[in-house]
Amino acid sequence: MRLATWNVNSLKARLPRVESWLASSSPDVLCLQETKSTDAAFPADRFAALGYESVHHGNGRWNGVAILSRIGLESSRAAFQGEDPAAVAECRIVAATCAGARVVSVYVPNGRAVDSEFYLAKLEWLARLRAELDATCAPGAAVAVCGDFNVAPADLDVFDPAQFAGATHVTGRERDALAAVLGWGLRDVVRELSPDGPGPFSWWDYRGGAFHKGEGMRIDLALLSQPLASRVTSAYVDREERKKGASGDVPSDHAPVVVDMEW
Repeated sequence: MRLATWNVNSLKARLPRVESWLASSSPDVLCLQETKSTDAAFPADRFAALGYESVHHGNGRWNGVAILSRIGLESSRAAFQGEDPAAVAECRIVAATCAGARVVSVYVPNGRAVDSEFYLAKLEWLARLRAELDATCAPGAAVAVCGDFNVAPADLDVFDPAQFAGATHVTGRERDALAAVLGWGLRDVVRELSPDGPGPFSWWDYRGGAFHKGEGMRIDLALLSQPLASRVTSAYVDREERKKGASGDVPSDHAPVVVDMEW
């Protein structure tokens, strides 16, 4: 089973790249973030033509999350438990069961500036994610929480910790909030298979040639419960997808994270 997660930074701008990547990489399940699409405009028919069922949660603003699956998609639910998906201002979480595994696609708030209202909302959102797992997922179940967490778990997940001092994504409170999510019983499988840093990075700023300089962050994560993590055979960032295409098309500023499991 191949599970992947990718912040595509606008499906409207990146749909041909996503379709091409699906064809070449053949994930069984793909979590998407930052689709920037409404549910009505989401190209479910295009994905169906490639053999994927899909569920999307988006209102056309700067968020939007989705799950594509070619191994079944059941019991889908958007938003946190108890929320009305049609009423939430920011569409940041969607879940579905794929071949017996509960898959959750998340787009954690950016936080903008330390101690701002947006930063505090980010910490609260991560706390709600942990509460969501406590309430909806049984210990020992097959669970994958994948997406753009907007948190670099440790200093080796940024190219130069000194350059991020005082900024979001690396503060102790953000890392503690992420650790609480992991504490539910999840494992960061990419880091386990790549214990040395810096990197592998999943995001690079568009500016200043950051990608070519290797100046990135690892903020896109695939967090798996023990029943799934114990089956992992490989886990990596597909850095090639961050490069410009032959026609010069602009890629997302994030690269896909890919996990292969015996299934």
